[in-house]
Amino acid sequence: MAMAANAARLCRRLAGRSITSLSVTTHRRAVSLQARRCYTATPAGNNLQFRLDERTAHSSLDLFKKNTGVIYRMLGLDPSHVQDNPERFRDWAVVFGDEKISSGRHYWEVTVKKSQEFRLGVAEAGMSREDCVGTNSSSWVFGYAQRKWFVMTNNKIAPVTLVGKPDRIGILLDYEAGILGLVDIKKPKIIHTVRARFKTPLCPAFGLWDGELLTHSGLEEPEGLK
Repeated sequence: MAMAANAARLCRRLAGRSITSLSVTTHRRAVSLQARRCYTATPAGNNLQFRLDERTAHSSLDLFKKNTGVIYRMLGLDPSHVQDNPERFRDWAVVFGDEKISSGRHYWEVTVKKSQEFRLGVAEAGMSREDCVGTNSSSWVFGYAQRKWFVMTNNKIAPVTLVGKPDRIGILLDYEAGILGLVDIKKPKIIHTVRARFKTPLCPAFGLWDGELLTHSGLEEPEGLK
């Protein structure tokens, strides 16, 4: 039950500040994500290649290396100095990839540097920007916090065992089969699998509360994962 008890704490930090619970009321403007979204569609059978979408990045996240990496900065930018658009996460340190996935089997990897709290996975392209990835039914993530791995969706947490903190980790998505896998790239093997019914286009999704992440896309799926 310790993992469940920590659920509210795992997504509480915002740009260096703490909030008391996931139900905190803030003054947010209603936004429409319809019609303004212009992600590039990913055809089935192609190796997914994406960059991080600056339009979605919270003001505490700084993109680098041609938008393939992201670093967390505690103070971040003054939100009033960040271009206002309905794509951006205002309350949570989250950024999406700039591709949307509606079919096929895709694989990418993430290098983790100096981070003790992060989340990796996928989210519906139209997910509410008022939520954090993992706290709703529109996102599926593997996370690392308090030196432990977990899997999270709809604000429900389950531990992921038999894995330490690797420097580089793989993510496997099979849209039609409804599978999201966390991959040990050294073996290689799937450490943990999430099963879901994906109904709308998905984007690679990342949450970061310290350190940095570097994404590696356009990769072939390692042999032996099927």
